[in-house]
Amino acid sequence: MKILVVSDTHRYQGNFYELLETLDDIDYVIHCGDVEGCEDEMESVCDVPFVAVAGNNDWCSFLPRERVLELCGHRIFVTHGHMYNVSSGLWRIIDEAKDRECDIALFGHTHRPTYSTDGTLQIMNPGSISLPRQSSGKPTYGILELKEDGSATCELHEMDW
Repeated sequence: MKILVVSDTHRYQGNFYELLETLDDIDYVIHCGDVEGCEDEMESVCDVPFVAVAGNNDWCSFLPRERVLELCGHRIFVTHGHMYNVSSGLWRIIDEAKDRECDIALFGHTHRPTYSTDGTLQIMNPGSISLPRQSSGKPTYGILELKEDGSATCELHEMDW
């Protein structure tokens, strides 16, 4: 199963729509928050399941703040990250994901892509596909692949346009 992971679109979905046109083998889409009311529109253009959580800018949203997804034998913790102070470090979100017995944690909030692992937990922030803050200034997204052998890989990608 190949999962597109995005975050922090902030009502600027153009890059998301363009990316969907270029990726033909995606099975699932996960949005890690700050969709700002565009979740229904974004879901409507996906031919695959679309899941989103609320971020700190999703005021009055009915989206859940967190989700635990069980996909292909993996437990995936999805949150925006602001409630775990991810701008100051990852230890809180790591502890929460482990407390929930997850092996993958996905989050956003910082607009900067990051990936790390401690052997039992993979942690990925796809950055922002709309408003990046890392030095390259390029929009980023993640690909999470859940393989038939039970393994999982996380990859970060920059958009070239």
